[in-house]
Amino acid sequence: MVLAQSSNLGKTYSLMMIKSFLIWTFTLAVCLLVVGFPLVFVMATIGCLLSIVLQSVMPVSAVLLVSGGLIMFNVLAVMIAAGVLTFKGIHPNQVKWLNWLNGEAEEMQTSVYAACPLTCDIEA
Repeated sequence: MVLAQSSNLGKTYSLMMIKSFLIWTFTLAVCLLVVGFPLVFVMATIGCLLSIVLQSVMPVSAVLLVSGGLIMFNVLAVMIAAGVLTFKGIHPNQVKWLNWLNGEAEEMQTSVYAACPLTCDIEA
């Protein structure tokens, strides 16, 4: 009985870790594409310059090598960051600026209409 319960807890914990890793991977990839657009633009510019320089050394595969290297760098950066955050035990629900991921809207100011101070206290 105890063995079955510990096995079930291990499965639950591993599923939670996988779920957290996948959520972190998705979130970091979206943040890299949306918020990190200037960074992607700089990396593309450096990649173009690097492929022009490498074109004289290896004319056939310079563009393929540079573009593949940049894509692999981005994928590895997202995966390593997601792995570090997952193994540190930080779940996306605990991060304050990720409330859009949980579907919880941040409380904004309520609307106060211009006529409200004149009419809100009147009872019909």
